Amino acid sequence: QVQLWESGGGTVQAGGSLRLTCQLSENTIIMGWFRQSPGKEREGVAALAVNGKTMYADSVKGRFIIHKGGAQTILYLSMDVVEPDDTGMYYCAAARAWPDDRTWLDRRHYRFWGQGTQVTVAS
Repeated sequence: QVQLWESGGGTVQAGGSLRLTCQLSENTIIMGWFRQSPGKEREGVAALAVNGKTMYADSVKGRFIIHKGGAQTILYLSMDVVEPDDTGMYYCAAARAWPDDRTWLDRRHYRFWGQGTQVTVAS
């Protein structure tokens, strides 16, 4: 069982920056960040595989970066030029299986989840 703990959420002004942190109990094949707003489905934001390959949702490309810290079990999401639509509960997730091209940002591929950290972008 992989355990995950998110931190770093908060309220930020539109156009500002925020960095989320996820501590994992072990390194896995793929790790990702997802978010969910009230009334909406949980959507994939960014994913990072153990070989260094990344994938981003179109809505965050050029603004968010997913990366690891010095320890392979710390995952970050650096968020720049945030927008009100970025508001939501952000979840860290992990999977031990390689995704195919269609499942990198598909929440159904990920078996292990954290409890989430809230991000609110004020306009």
